[in-house]
Amino acid sequence: QVQLVESGGGLVQPGGSLRLSCAASGSILSINAMGWYRQAPGKQRELVAGITTGGRTNYVDSVKGRFTISRDNAKNTVYLQMNSLKPEDTAVYYCNADLVLTTSRRRWAGWGQGTQVTVSS
Repeated sequence: QVQLVESGGGLVQPGGSLRLSCAASGSILSINAMGWYRQAPGKQRELVAGITTGGRTNYVDSVKGRFTISRDNAKNTVYLQMNSLKPEDTAVYYCNADLVLTTSRRRWAGWGQGTQVTVSS
């Protein structure tokens, strides 16, 4: 019923930038919140940044001042601008959405397929 499709990952040198995108499509009535998580090898998945419909944002301390989350409500898309990337940012980044379905008016939360971000010289 709902798909979250991520794009924008890749290999970048330390200090470089990447922009991730995640588009939600399907039977969507409204989106409550969207966010980006990441999971590095051998580590638990962690919240990187989140944003509500009203634009309120939150970030994990390690990315504050370097990453910016934004969203286009008309396109059901969330972005993550990542600047000053460090090797420790290397992980699979996952998009998450908390939304309401058109068909059932029920709440749905799910994940995208993930996109690899590798920061290395």
